[in-house]
Amino acid sequence: MSNAWSWYLIIGTMLTLVACIWLVVWTNRQRASDAEIAEAESHVWDEDVRELNNPLPMWWLWLFVITIVWSVGYLVYYPGLGNYEGLGEWSQERQWSDEVAASEAEYGPIFAAYGEMEVAALVNDSRALDIGFSLYQNYCSQCHGSNAQGARGFPNLADDEWLYGRSPASIEQSILLGRNGVMPPLGAVFASEEAIDEMVRYTQNMADGMDTDSTAHTQYMQLCVACHGPTGEGMTVLGAPSLVDDVWLYGSSPTEIRKSIVEGRIGAMPAHANLIGPDRARILAAYVYSLTE
Repeated sequence: MSNAWSWYLIIGTMLTLVACIWLVVWTNRQRASDAEIAEAESHVWDEDVRELNNPLPMWWLWLFVITIVWSVGYLVYYPGLGNYEGLGEWSQERQWSDEVAASEAEYGPIFAAYGEMEVAALVNDSRALDIGFSLYQNYCSQCHGSNAQGARGFPNLADDEWLYGRSPASIEQSILLGRNGVMPPLGAVFASEEAIDEMVRYTQNMADGMDTDSTAHTQYMQLCVACHGPTGEGMTVLGAPSLVDDVWLYGSSPTEIRKSIVEGRIGAMPAHANLIGPDRARILAAYVYSLTE
């Protein structure tokens, strides 16, 4: 933070505290003359309700004073005034580091022991799977859902279809290094809208067999075969999905298929190596692997 902004915050905060003190003093003073008080007391409603502006009760006043004093002490001890670090030398970064260090000291040996085991062995360890479930809920459920059944654009982890393969090594690699799936936009290479519509119908019906005599088949062999394969079964090495099953990451409607062909798709699975480390990644991979066991 620059010195200008620091002083802006310091001055603004201190002026606010002074204003609070002034407000407490001002509201506690008697603001009416004896004649005005007598006039106000002559107005009675519901037998005993009289009009009069009295000072605050002392116990209420002292609550405000204590709050202001506490605020001053807080700002002296904690870094609440611009670049001033406070007498306690507290910072959120230091507290976070201390909590991470304490957590690592307590749980690190447990994770390290599981990290030395193979995924196939971890699948049969109920405690490891419980830890893996907690890791999944913390790091994966936001995209893949709490039940791991995915959502539009986010793969289902509880079925038998895997874009990059279902082996423990592939799952672990996905967690550690992430994945970047790209379907390039192909709208510009088609001669007409009718040609795009034909390719949409061809893609949507590939599970029923390939019409090798159609124009769309010729274009498929020119534009799509390198990733999705000659029979449309996809390629796990590229993360290219199968086009002959009933699993559609972005939907199987003609509108969604057309959008995929014309505009392309970009899917990114973020790398978690620096976030959770290899030991936790192995436990997490075991949990994910166990979902389809």
